[in-house]
Amino acid sequence: MLANTLHYEGIANCFEVNDSIAALCKNGQLKLVDEKEDTYIITNSGKDIAETLKTSLSMTTKERAYNAAIKMLSRFKNAKETDIKISRDGNKTFITCSAIDEDTPFMSVKLLACDEDQALFIKEKFLSDPTKIYSAIIDLLTKQ
Repeated sequence: MLANTLHYEGIANCFEVNDSIAALCKNGQLKLVDEKEDTYIITNSGKDIAETLKTSLSMTTKERAYNAAIKMLSRFKNAKETDIKISRDGNKTFITCSAIDEDTPFMSVKLLACDEDQALFIKEKFLSDPTKIYSAIIDLLTKQ
């Protein structure tokens, strides 16, 4: 997720980010917490390096990195509060997007997608702002 976020923000490409993460882990600046969730924590050594970079990076680079981090955290939170399943039935592809509150789905939408690529696109849109989608559906259903 970090590699994609930094890539889309134009900070670095996915390969550079993945290589950098591996090097930071190898050198002891990052520690893998959960491989499945692809989450890491920064070590004290990593914090020292971050402090050094804070003063040596340009303001533009710092702003772009900050914005990328905010987007990534938002997406991580959204992924924890949603459940998205892509399924196939014969030659049909379905996507079910659910918004969850304390393990209880309070909204689920099942859509027929043209193909898996469209289902993945829908997944990304839903993950980017599930609250906005939920609000839009409620507004449409309750307007008089």
